[in-house]
Amino acid sequence: METLQQFLTTKGYSKVKLHLTKTNHFEIKATINGQKGRFILDTGASSSCVGFEAIETFKLHAEDSLIKAAGAGAIDMETKLSKKNKVKIGKWSNNKVILVLFNLTHVNSALINHNSKPVDGIIGADILKKGNAVIDYEKKYLYLRLS
Repeated sequence: METLQQFLTTKGYSKVKLHLTKTNHFEIKATINGQKGRFILDTGASSSCVGFEAIETFKLHAEDSLIKAAGAGAIDMETKLSKKNKVKIGKWSNNKVILVLFNLTHVNSALINHNSKPVDGIIGADILKKGNAVIDYEKKYLYLRLS
């Protein structure tokens, strides 16, 4: 019987290792505009996000936004947008990713309080949809379809 990995590989997918944190989140490494970072994989987040403190690190061009962010116990947070970013996860990449920028302090405080390391942002459903993502929860892999 063919494994999930064998099947997806024949369909043009590449795999990326997921790391389960002490808070039971999957963490993933990604590159934004050539800079490496650590991100939480969040299928429930509609948009991928980066913290305000990482704007310079990832060479983001921030624009004002009327969108208010909510999540992880915080609501009505001010945001900015950064368009046309190159995001690379494993072998998969996309040059037209819009990122929401907001204060990630509450997220990182919660992680630190549970003996996990802080993250640079969140990989959300927008990127997962662009990559036709498949998550293998048992083996802890994310599969993204290469273009």
